[in-house]
Amino acid sequence: MAPSPAEPLRLQVLTALALHRMATTSQLGQMLRPDSSRQLFSRVLNKLRSTGLVDLTPLPGRDRSRTHVWYLTPEGARLTRDLPLLRGRPPYPITSTTAASLKTPHTLTVLRAHLPFAADARRLGHEHGPWDWTPEVAHPIGEGERLVADAVMHYTLIDSEHRLKLRAFVEVDRTTMSSERLAVKLIEYARLFRYEAQPIGRRSPASAGATWLRWYPVFPRVLFVLTGASRARLTNRITDLQAMAAQHPLVAVLAREVPLGAAILEDIEQHGPLGAVWVPLAGGTPCRPWADL
Repeated sequence: MAPSPAEPLRLQVLTALALHRMATTSQLGQMLRPDSSRQLFSRVLNKLRSTGLVDLTPLPGRDRSRTHVWYLTPEGARLTRDLPLLRGRPPYPITSTTAASLKTPHTLTVLRAHLPFAADARRLGHEHGPWDWTPEVAHPIGEGERLVADAVMHYTLIDSEHRLKLRAFVEVDRTTMSSERLAVKLIEYARLFRYEAQPIGRRSPASAGATWLRWYPVFPRVLFVLTGASRARLTNRITDLQAMAAQHPLVAVLAREVPLGAAILEDIEQHGPLGAVWVPLAGGTPCRPWADL
């Protein structure tokens, strides 16, 4: 669901940058008002920049000197921190263009992964919009450690009289880490799946159940979105994820209870996330829509 056109575009842009951290002008247009012109967004962004609420940095790459990435200034982050949508989310001010440029590649790729889901939802009449994709969501997994998902997605499939609410942890891989380190993320999700926080001050603590139940009625499926290398190399990385799901005892338990899948970002963009582009990490039919994993 796109934001209501009744909301001022200026507020929508500030909210989107507060939630998604960074975006190009084109990405903001695709998220918020796909039918509006790029010039409209440029005018709004330049006005916000003149009032000190947003700033921009060039997109890295010699051939993209005219493309910029927008982000909130500390003043913009302060202004948006009390918005109902962002309540409870830590502020995310960026203090310099250098700091912005270091975060740009991964942040924009995570947002790029969101856009096909939003486009599918608009086309098919499902419920999923820019506020249903939350980047950098942290959960405790025990021993003082945390799992930080690249994004948590909420998506409602609407078919005739039925509504199916789906949730997913999304991990975006740009092939900047080793294949083994990527596969280790599955162990972290397996730890979250079984982690139960112990009440403080009791010798024989009574468990309140899995910690993830504080946030989700069912454990979200786990989706890996891969890009940044040749198809052969990305396919090998998916194979390594499947091997982890089969061989690691904790992950094997997770794979029996929770849908796990991986897909190549370019395939998602070409065929849509509801196309048969997802490889189930627990085996079975080689390619499926993500909702059927």
